[in-house]
Amino acid sequence: MKPCISDIFSISSDEQFRQLALSVFRFQATENPVYKTWLDNLDIRAENVTELKQIPFLPIGFFKTHTILSEKMPVSEPLIFTSSGTTGMVQSKHFVSDPSIYEKSYLDAFTHFYGDLKEYCILALLPSYLERDGSSLIYMADDLIKKSRHPKSGFYLHNYEELIAALQQLKEQKQKTILLGVTYALLDITEQFPLTENPHLIVMETGGMKGKRKEMVREELHEILCSGLGVKKIHSEYGMTELLSQAYSKGDGVFDCPSWMKILIRDTNDPFSILEQTKSGGINVIDLANINSCSFIATQDLGKIHPDNSFEVLGRFDNSDIRGCNLLVQ
Repeated sequence: MKPCISDIFSISSDEQFRQLALSVFRFQATENPVYKTWLDNLDIRAENVTELKQIPFLPIGFFKTHTILSEKMPVSEPLIFTSSGTTGMVQSKHFVSDPSIYEKSYLDAFTHFYGDLKEYCILALLPSYLERDGSSLIYMADDLIKKSRHPKSGFYLHNYEELIAALQQLKEQKQKTILLGVTYALLDITEQFPLTENPHLIVMETGGMKGKRKEMVREELHEILCSGLGVKKIHSEYGMTELLSQAYSKGDGVFDCPSWMKILIRDTNDPFSILEQTKSGGINVIDLANINSCSFIATQDLGKIHPDNSFEVLGRFDNSDIRGCNLLVQ
């Protein structure tokens, strides 16, 4: 039986998460044809899985070759998110049968980490995402901009001077502002229009040089951005095309998940072995909001979990495509 969506977004304890995750697993093990076939090939029987660490995580590469769905798509105009990538690269496709679940996921997560959206002005500096179709980040940013209802909220492409003027005016008004930007464009701002200190500004980088600049280690990057954008910390979001939830960092590259999302670390030499906290390995994501697709994804990112369940992204597997959010090599 399919778990209730309202239960997913009202998780309040680790045990509640565990029980609901197992329920989602059993649903998807039956109703998701690709996941079911993969489990059958592994000789995994859903009824024998009783703990989170026993759940097999679907390799993220399946989204490039298969339609990953746990229910039929609606007949009219399906929403399909696609990954970014260089010309000729095979893109991941995430078929979203119910966009309202994605919307509730990012709106509830924003409220949890940052408070009332209507208190903010949202400025989105996402040129590489705006220049292509199918970006889940653009879908989210567009909705946040609209729901903020601030007259200055909006997208910026290459009109940096207009963006700087808006930031200056918002600073004078002491308006809480979030500048959501792709990494290379934020660096452009620091070089061309360095800003003075602004206590009302949050800078949130979405990662990725998109081939525009040389990759940098996080510490060096954030030091440059803090100095050039007038903030003390750089916030980040960890999300990807194949998921419907994001984790957020309020500084130092340390991320926290909303209550319906959890990170596990797998052994890089044994993908079915889950490591203890503080050990580095491959990042597995449980995203219960992704109930109509697959909630158990083995990413190509490397990371580690801290004792308080926060986590860091340490890089990527050498043989994986470099794309997505916050994939800077440490």
